[in-house]
Amino acid sequence: MTNALSLFAAEAAATKGWISLGPLDITIMVLFFLMVLAIGLYLKKQTKTGEDFFMAGREMTAWIAGLSFLSANLGSLELMGWAASAYQYGILATHWYWIGAIPAMLFLGLFMMPFYYISKTHSVPGYLQLRFGESSRGLAAVCFAFMTVLMSGINMYSMALVMKVMLGWDITFSIWISAGTVAAYVALGGLKSAIFNEVLQFMLIWVGAMLIPILGMYEAGGWVGLKAKMAERLTSPEMYTHLWSTMGDFNNNPMGIHWTGIVFGLGWVISFGYWTTDFLVVQRVLSAKDLRAAKMAPIIGAAFKMMVPFIVILPGLLGLALLPADMKLVPENQVFSAADHSYNEVLPLMLVRYCGPGLLGLGVTALVAGFMAGMAGNVSAFATVWTYDIYRAFMVKKASDSHYVAMGRVCTVVGVLISIGTAYMVMEFKSIMDYVQALFSFFIAPLFATVLLGMFWKRASSKGGFWGLFLGTVAAIGMFCFVHYDPLGFPGFTGREISPALVAKLQKAEDPASQTLKAALAERTLGFLGEYDAAKEDKELFGKIQTTVSMDLQKLVSTKSLAAEAAFADAAKKAGKTETNLEGIALVRANRAIVDAAFPGDVKKVPTLDATQTNKAHVHYVALSDKASDMALNMYTALWSWITCFVVTIVVSLFTEARDEKDLVNLVYSCTKIPDEGQVAMIYRPWFWATIVAVVFCLLNYMVW
Repeated sequence: MTNALSLFAAEAAATKGWISLGPLDITIMVLFFLMVLAIGLYLKKQTKTGEDFFMAGREMTAWIAGLSFLSANLGSLELMGWAASAYQYGILATHWYWIGAIPAMLFLGLFMMPFYYISKTHSVPGYLQLRFGESSRGLAAVCFAFMTVLMSGINMYSMALVMKVMLGWDITFSIWISAGTVAAYVALGGLKSAIFNEVLQFMLIWVGAMLIPILGMYEAGGWVGLKAKMAERLTSPEMYTHLWSTMGDFNNNPMGIHWTGIVFGLGWVISFGYWTTDFLVVQRVLSAKDLRAAKMAPIIGAAFKMMVPFIVILPGLLGLALLPADMKLVPENQVFSAADHSYNEVLPLMLVRYCGPGLLGLGVTALVAGFMAGMAGNVSAFATVWTYDIYRAFMVKKASDSHYVAMGRVCTVVGVLISIGTAYMVMEFKSIMDYVQALFSFFIAPLFATVLLGMFWKRASSKGGFWGLFLGTVAAIGMFCFVHYDPLGFPGFTGREISPALVAKLQKAEDPASQTLKAALAERTLGFLGEYDAAKEDKELFGKIQTTVSMDLQKLVSTKSLAAEAAFADAAKKAGKTETNLEGIALVRANRAIVDAAFPGDVKKVPTLDATQTNKAHVHYVALSDKASDMALNMYTALWSWITCFVVTIVVSLFTEARDEKDLVNLVYSCTKIPDEGQVAMIYRPWFWATIVAVVFCLLNYMVW
């Protein structure tokens, strides 16, 4: 079987589009698209009021709400993003499913849902309006609306990647197909349509995605065989197969993170912030028919969430061990041709490896279902927050219910159109999850501190809530800019610094300095230089040259002293950089100064803010280590953002007037009588099932410690 699989992979890799879908595959996909549109048309008849459109009539059972709650999160963020992160960081990506989800989901169900549900709010910003006033609601609504359209773009871009890998389709065409379908069924049926389609998509995702881990583990020879194959390819394979034991030191794991970043940055701030305040998922639970169903929905979701790594993390690990040895996946911003594949493509690559006719159609449909579930979740949440918390709150305060439903449908389409533009922003980041976690550190982390203090501290004032949320968000964005900024210009080279004049000199290589630099260029870069004609003004090709030349020169100045090269002797004296025993950043800066002196005016170093690079000296102050990866950096950024919001809210609240306790009923824990669930058997109590989920969670962490 292994030989057959390898042969199939080799044949597939030889094609530009990797593989063609057969009639059966296409039939499966067409039936899926028709089914989701039919559901939207059918539910349109039942969607007449604002409560129907935005909250699904609050009539969902615990199981439907729970599966929708999880499915709204099980989009490309899960399927493509964490498979990519597993390839990039190993089994550490599992933290985002277990410690980064389960405790927070149980806390939401047991403690926070009573407040959301009995207040009858339509959104988390709506709760902030009740607790802190219009200013906090408006700020949270704008931030959340902005975040949802950015997140929706991820799903569009991920679907386009699948079509690129499997069919060679144009990325723009794929984006518009997925966008049009989601806009249609959400605009027709609102949240109810989104929920029913999410439950359908949840089933399809599991049926289709399970093919990869089952067949992959068979080929690898089980978990022991998988680790053995990884040991053949990786210098430190144990870093990729242990969940906790490698995190005692920043240098002992591929993420460059300490356990404090995982426990506090992810396990506390990001996790609790996302699962308890992100309206994308909370909205689904608010659709439950009663309080017990609302409390059970997140617990049911948590039980299924613990199993998701088997269909998401395992494909990434299998990719490390089983993809052809010469196919090394790279960051998204280093993909330059159809032959290159990024971390984000590991899941569709593994799908192509194992699935033949029929199975491939099912697998592709499962991926498409995941993307559409994520898109629908973001779009429906955007429509609700825009309509209720921005449009009705600040623009048109007194209008008919049908008017707001019409506005919800219009802004659903508008949200999709905006998301199409944001889909292209993902290409600037190394992987999907680096992009997502940066957004969470901006918007989710400070919001969690505000909601937490609002629910559990009655002294929190309206001004404290607003200023804490505002300054926490500003702090996160400020830290992002701080670590991506270098006042001296980033050491070495960035693509934008490679000028046409330098390219021309590298093409001709008439002087010793140009010849030395050209000798350091990779074969691919030399190919681009050979194709380029400045007179034709091919901007796309020149962009590739800028990127590849900067990468090759960066490697040169990081590993070799140009001061020791005869071709750069005069330039080294001119720059005052004649030392030949430098290391690290000092070596890179000295070499860069020598290149500047050798090619005056052709490369110009300026203060730089670049989202694709980090200033290691600045990273140390935020992430406590200059070894931190982008993912680790996001965890610590979120933690500092949460602390900023928490401290500011407390300080401002202590110096400003608090609200009367009678106004905080159903809004603050100590001022609210929690409804009694009545005399029901233990197996019907949320606490019973939450305890079982918690025990299984602890056992799973111990098994892969």
